[in-house]
Amino acid sequence: MDLDFERCYRAVDSRDQRFDGCFYTAVRTTGIYCRPSCPAVTPKRENVTFYPSSAASQRAGFRACRRCRPDAAPGSPEWDVRADTIGRAMRLIGDGVVDREGVTGLASRLGYTERHLNRMLTAELGAGPLALARAQRAQTARILVETTELGLAEIAFAAGFGSVRQFNDTMLEVYAGSPSQLREKRPAGRAEAGVINLRLAYRPPFHAASLLEFLGARTLPGVDEVCGSAYQRGLVLPHGSATVSLRPGERWVFATLRLSDVRDLAPAVARCRRLFDLDADPVAVDGMLGADPAFGSAVRSEAGVRVPRAVDGFEMAVRAVVGQQVSVVGARTTLRRILRAAGDLGGGVALFEGPSPTTEPTALEGASELTGFPTAAVIADLPDSAFGMPASRRATIRALASAVADGKLDLEPGADRPETVARLLELPGIGPWTAGYVAMRAIGDPDVFLETDLAARRGAAALGLPDSPKALAKHAERWRPWRSYALIRLWRAA
Repeated sequence: MDLDFERCYRAVDSRDQRFDGCFYTAVRTTGIYCRPSCPAVTPKRENVTFYPSSAASQRAGFRACRRCRPDAAPGSPEWDVRADTIGRAMRLIGDGVVDREGVTGLASRLGYTERHLNRMLTAELGAGPLALARAQRAQTARILVETTELGLAEIAFAAGFGSVRQFNDTMLEVYAGSPSQLREKRPAGRAEAGVINLRLAYRPPFHAASLLEFLGARTLPGVDEVCGSAYQRGLVLPHGSATVSLRPGERWVFATLRLSDVRDLAPAVARCRRLFDLDADPVAVDGMLGADPAFGSAVRSEAGVRVPRAVDGFEMAVRAVVGQQVSVVGARTTLRRILRAAGDLGGGVALFEGPSPTTEPTALEGASELTGFPTAAVIADLPDSAFGMPASRRATIRALASAVADGKLDLEPGADRPETVARLLELPGIGPWTAGYVAMRAIGDPDVFLETDLAARRGAAALGLPDSPKALAKHAERWRPWRSYALIRLWRAA
């Protein structure tokens, strides 16, 4: 966002939560930086500097406020909307690419030299990729210090630091306390062996019921489930597997994670935030959609509807292909068959038949059975009998799996959106509807519209909108750049 001083100061003075994560307030007299909604006394104008990222604040010598925890603020909604290099870079850094592959790996994925990428990020965010990754590393380490019983040396390397000394120096600089001091001050009774409990912030309003309803109708045994007011699923992460339980609350989404390797904490958190669309700006979205009389009533009664995204781009693409021209129930039946066959071949997914529990879960009750979706390599090797679908559809899934397994198709949020859609359309059996659905849910495009979708047309008719594809697409132009959110509301209206 444009860091206009007056606009930013008004947001700080009113403690406006909508701007948390969009910019950071650094106070020169205290040496502390905060989120805009920090409950502390509003600093004087002459003592304030605004920065576009927590990394830029740290680079300028400020430490994080212990009261408002600015490093835990929602991410900027810009990184969801923007499909340019900066947006892609921020999504990749959030997923831990710099820690795993270094700046060289990040630059290679984006198609730029390290020097040019550093220039671009510094110009927009006040910090280069190393500083941005360092800020995330510090937050990961703080979470591990405060929520686990791991040794501090283990935490240092799990968070991505090169040495214990670097870990100690960074924590002292960012949080004005050594790791051992932070551990001493943690709330009593929070640490539980093997489990990490987090609070994931979001910008209100947040319509949790629509998310749980959407995801609950599409759960697959061995992959995910809805238990009471919580969504649980298995994750396949860079260093191993994990299970997570996400329970929406009034101000936070409460996350309970069990990781096979704690180095996966940052990517696990990034994927959970992405799944529930927690970095969205619902006020901006609802303001745009609510201006259309067709959506006015729905926006007032159901404010903050999010787009259910994905933790695994390949999984979402397979779901999209299987769901072509069939009902949600029919797609689940076919997917269960594929999962059963993958489990028989040792693909990591075991099916547990029977109804999902309806009681409120505690910690990860029942989630240890969730193992995540099979990999592309496993799906590509399944026999014909595993699919239970026409040969052409079977060939599409195999072509998709092979393209992902060979690295020819990138379905993660850091992918180039236009290029990914173009490559999807090159695959046999994938048309605009499937490519658009994948772009919306797997790679996070907020401006996808599927005018030929039957449910969208039914929803349009229910709201008094034109229901022919051409007329509906023309009307949807007024909903840019939030047509994905409009599509979700049309589906709800149907």
